[in-house]
Amino acid sequence: MKKTGVLITALLFCTVSLLAQQKAFWNDIQAFKKQDSINPPPQQAIVFIGSSSFTKWHDVQNYFPNYKIINRGFGGSTLPEVTGYVNDIVFPYQPKQVVVYCGDNDLASSDTITAATVVTRFKNLFQILRAKLPNTSIVYVSIKPSPSRKKLTPKMQQVNDEIKAFLKKQKNTAFVDVYHKMLNADGSIMSDIFIEDQLHMNAKGYAIWQKEIQPVLKP
Repeated sequence: MKKTGVLITALLFCTVSLLAQQKAFWNDIQAFKKQDSINPPPQQAIVFIGSSSFTKWHDVQNYFPNYKIINRGFGGSTLPEVTGYVNDIVFPYQPKQVVVYCGDNDLASSDTITAATVVTRFKNLFQILRAKLPNTSIVYVSIKPSPSRKKLTPKMQQVNDEIKAFLKKQKNTAFVDVYHKMLNADGSIMSDIFIEDQLHMNAKGYAIWQKEIQPVLKP
């Protein structure tokens, strides 16, 4: 009986732990599903996934009027969290292209997260996407520079360089460098393309992204 009690306690602990893990961004994902049930999105569209820089791009479709865009970015997410939800935010749409912006929050989450860790996390996401969607184009938008996270610059640059090198060896992929387009001539970060938090962009910042992303989108 004592052993049975211990086993039940352990199982309950594992269940509670699992439910706690599932709660992260769970409401965001359910909101996407509800939205899809009311207004089913088109098949063979371009899916944007990642963190808040995509989430806050509410009018992204207006920036790409000749493309079918499904925005499934959810704010504050890291690469493992995006990877954990691909069955909900990517595969149901059978997209012809997936555009990823994520990794920024991974670095900011802890000083122990290295550039190598983020690159490994992206490669894991990439392999999962490629296995299920072998003919789908995969695009990675470089981690952007932002005044509020200036101290992370060396790690950001390393992540960008390594993911760019990785994708160069893969078929049907693209790397979009927005990092250098958001810098002034002297290498400093543009200050007028961000909102008050100095992390998220205003329309001027998104205009830079639009100019760099559009050439790689599938018609």
